[in-house]
Amino acid sequence: MKYISTRGQAPELTFEEAMLTGLARDGGLYLPAEIPVMSQDEIAALAGLSYEEIAFRVMWPYVSGSFAEDEFKAIIARAYEGFGHDARAPLKQLNENHFLLELFHGPTLAFKDFAMQLIGQLFQVALKRRGDRVTIVGATSGDTGSAAIEAFRGLDAVDVFILFPHGRVSEVQRRQMTTPADSNVHALAVDGDFDDCQAALKDMFNDFEFRDGVKLAGVNSINFARVLAQIVYYFSAAVSLGAPHRKVSFTVPTGNFGDIFAGYLAKRMGLPIDRLVVATNQNDILHRCLSGEGYFKGETIPSISPSMDIQVSSNFERALYYAYNEDGGAIAQLMDELKQGGFNISQGAMEALRENFDSGRVSEEETLATIKSTLVHSAELVCPHTAVGIKVAEEHRAANVPIITLATAHPAKFPAAVEKASGEHPPLPSRMSDLYERPERVTRIANDLGALEDHIKRHIAE
Repeated sequence: MKYISTRGQAPELTFEEAMLTGLARDGGLYLPAEIPVMSQDEIAALAGLSYEEIAFRVMWPYVSGSFAEDEFKAIIARAYEGFGHDARAPLKQLNENHFLLELFHGPTLAFKDFAMQLIGQLFQVALKRRGDRVTIVGATSGDTGSAAIEAFRGLDAVDVFILFPHGRVSEVQRRQMTTPADSNVHALAVDGDFDDCQAALKDMFNDFEFRDGVKLAGVNSINFARVLAQIVYYFSAAVSLGAPHRKVSFTVPTGNFGDIFAGYLAKRMGLPIDRLVVATNQNDILHRCLSGEGYFKGETIPSISPSMDIQVSSNFERALYYAYNEDGGAIAQLMDELKQGGFNISQGAMEALRENFDSGRVSEEETLATIKSTLVHSAELVCPHTAVGIKVAEEHRAANVPIITLATAHPAKFPAAVEKASGEHPPLPSRMSDLYERPERVTRIANDLGALEDHIKRHIAE
């Protein structure tokens, strides 16, 4: 399997090369040159299998040229052995035809663990084989950073630096990033918002002298390996509800579009997905875009669902690539326009997007009300991001097609908002009960590319 850039001007790479590279040198995002398709019989055969076996069968066509079968199976087993639920991604029913996919049983209580734990193992095997060392820099609105630090802490071939917006993540999210004592992981609190952190990360990748000098690698959802790991739970959930003989829909609370793009790829692979519904909070650039208002950046407004406080959804570029009939030149032009504030989408591309995606927007008040009503009517305490998804799913629920809302984080990661809404304080799992007592290790830093690059160079292998 070869991997190509959405902007068409970077060399084709193998899966391993694309994974270790992260962002293409032309600024684009890597995608498989061809999307493998599973037959109805192959999808039906997933029924009753363990999550790990489903993961192997779904992902193997994407990685087969880079890893041996037994090697990849062992990687998957190590990635998910630390999860707190044997089903890894269990389904719960909320009401008629509405189900919750619990993606928060990993080490850091968020869906990012599904991809990050896998990537940590993939990197470890690939780098050991190469005898190489890399510097991973990530930007996070809360959950990616803690998942990356947990996945890579203590590994001898990797230094990890995570940029997060100072004062704009929950206390649990912050402490998960700042309390690990391993010397190869570093938490950097940037004076700015998430879009500033993400922009700085992309600028580092486009600074080739710095990129090559520190052997820069990325684990944000710009890295296709992240998206690949997330495809798996669409298959496991849909098969549990009767696929391929029954259609299903999914609602995904998302800011950066990576999680729902994984669903799009699952659909392209043959999974009978009816609708993919984007759920946004008040930072609603995706909803505005899918409503026909163009893709124009606004001000990022802090919310009680901070992991979605994003105005530039980096993975949306991948969806646009397919909407524009895989025209790399058109994507490069749109991304240039985005630097000036935004762009309008052609009629044909909008029609292509609307064939697959619906969307909805949820206010702060509606989010709080949904947390409360979900507890009252379904006996489920959910995080604010999941509540956004539930509210939008209810607006799009059809009588004849089950809809699955992705529960992206444990409610204990956002205790203040959950308690305000429900009157109940969500406790941390016992394995994390001392989180508030652990010493923190964090560097506050200006939103300045030179300062960030200098700090990283000085602290590599410290």
